[in-house]
Amino acid sequence: MGLKLDKIHVLIAEDHAHMRRMIKAILDSFGITHIREAPSGEDALRMMEIIVPDLLITDWDMRMMDGLELIRHIRTHPDSPNHYLPIIMITGFAARERVYRARDAGVNELLVKPITAKGMYSRLAAVVERPRDFVRTKTFFGPDRRRKVDPNFKGDDRRGKGAAPKIPVAPGAEMSQRQINKLFNP
Repeated sequence: MGLKLDKIHVLIAEDHAHMRRMIKAILDSFGITHIREAPSGEDALRMMEIIVPDLLITDWDMRMMDGLELIRHIRTHPDSPNHYLPIIMITGFAARERVYRARDAGVNELLVKPITAKGMYSRLAAVVERPRDFVRTKTFFGPDRRRKVDPNFKGDDRRGKGAAPKIPVAPGAEMSQRQINKLFNP
């Protein structure tokens, strides 16, 4: 593990205490010591009024304010403490529509449960070592969906027009972590 993570401040927004402890234990194993925990999206926003983390790890499915609402608030609300905050979302549901909704809300990386240290590390590496530029359009603000510039690309630049890449998954079917990675890292 080559990442230097001992200086970053992470906020975990997760309503299940056991899952928060598991995420914290994984982050601890990477040398991350500045970890705050919020049991809800609302609590995460209140905490960010006091201290702005370097990274947010949030679950999608939380009571009251879910992770998607939390991300939308961070990305678009005028009072957001950091519109550019790197966000890793964790979800137990990988249906294509949900993956697209997370991406379109402005999440940087998506990790499907059950989570592993290897999966978490790869998302952290993507956020830290390969940060994406942010894009603002009339309907979207968040990390650019594309990480690479292809000098041989010939065709219309559809950036900001909402075109989703074609990934072979039946409607309503769960996407594998590999398919999700392709979507986030074309």
